[in-house]
Amino acid sequence: MANEKTVKTPARLKDHYVKNVAPQLFKEFGYKNVNQVPKLVKIVINAGLGDVKDNSKSFQLAVEELKQISGQKPIVTSAKLSVANFKIRKGMQVGAKVTLRGQRMYEFMDKLVSIALPRVRDFRGINAKSFDGRGNYTLGVKEQLIFPEIVYDQVEKTRGFDVTFVTTAQTDAEAKALLQYMGMPFTKA
Repeated sequence: MANEKTVKTPARLKDHYVKNVAPQLFKEFGYKNVNQVPKLVKIVINAGLGDVKDNSKSFQLAVEELKQISGQKPIVTSAKLSVANFKIRKGMQVGAKVTLRGQRMYEFMDKLVSIALPRVRDFRGINAKSFDGRGNYTLGVKEQLIFPEIVYDQVEKTRGFDVTFVTTAQTDAEAKALLQYMGMPFTKA
């Protein structure tokens, strides 16, 4: 039975989107076609690591933490310009980013919404004003310790990163409704 294909079960959040969120958005916004319903395209996790640009061991530890959080190997980003004030030369490694799509994207969002965000101290919801005008939302995470994969004793320094949710929504209202129905805890104000 070695030739049998392993069947991946769909992510819980994707199943929720197909069964509940998409029909609700279709009805709420009165779309004429099913393909007009907004959906999540990708999640981009971006960490600026300029503070450890000279220490390669710390840089690799930060990249490894990002790999543990996302479940995918990050791409190391380099400086495009030289900036004398920040002691950065063109080509220096200054950050890392991960682009999640498909199953991993839904699993990461599920983990972020149901496990990581509730672990933030004094959490009352996330700001609903961080939309870019084109239906994309960016969330800043202040410390990587809120994720269950990170072991507190092995952390060298608390670091933050940005999480961008890229959607097919045409307006911010559609994108907000999509993310809210998928479980994103926006503040009431």
